[in-house]
Amino acid sequence: MSNQPLVEIKDIHKSFGSLEVLKGVDFNVREGEVVCLIGRSGSGKSTLLRCINLLEKPDSGIISVFGQNILKTKNVNAYRAQVGMCFQQFNLFANMNVLQNCMRPQEKVLKISKQKAQENALHYLEKVGMLDFANANVKTISGGQKQRVAIARALCMQPKLMLFDEPTSALDPEMVGEVLAVMKDLATQGLTMIIVTHEMNFAKDVADRVVFMDQGRIEEEGTSEQLFSHPTSERTAAFLKAANNK
Repeated sequence: MSNQPLVEIKDIHKSFGSLEVLKGVDFNVREGEVVCLIGRSGSGKSTLLRCINLLEKPDSGIISVFGQNILKTKNVNAYRAQVGMCFQQFNLFANMNVLQNCMRPQEKVLKISKQKAQENALHYLEKVGMLDFANANVKTISGGQKQRVAIARALCMQPKLMLFDEPTSALDPEMVGEVLAVMKDLATQGLTMIIVTHEMNFAKDVADRVVFMDQGRIEEEGTSEQLFSHPTSERTAAFLKAANNK
């Protein structure tokens, strides 16, 4: 793991109308690190993630990724090709089968041959346990399977950074485990990952660092051991207690 931050965020502010969602966030992620963002709904976690992927533009502050200030980037698509993102809703192409879903972005964005795109797609579908469904219509597979396809599709782009926005929150409870298992496997392979999650046990097991956000600010951060076992902030402690009692 390199000490050089892959993602460096300085004093980010973001408002939607009169609602200030991010209130001066400073946030770094090193290469190879797995960071979980936790906190109540509305604390700014997803907005922070969307700013990193330029789906939202901050009102002020600096976001540096791969050593570049991405807020000044001229080619958003080229930047996003290096940053994989998985959403709560799977955002798959409903008119394509599983394999085509994984091939199409590679052909369109990376401009690689159909044969190479197919090789990559089959490789990553195997990695997420979906190879047997390569020719399935995406409308016919379960939510957990769709999310695994969405992860495979993102990995096909060979991103340097993966962002996950509550990837299990739209899933039935019995499907959550299969998606978390895929993500745990990725975490062991040195891929830099930022994960917004409400799965506390997953964050405890997988994260190199856990960041607790509260009311648009980072309230506390530390290793999962520090944060879950010895929180220093009363707000963090209250949140974790409530989460454990669910």
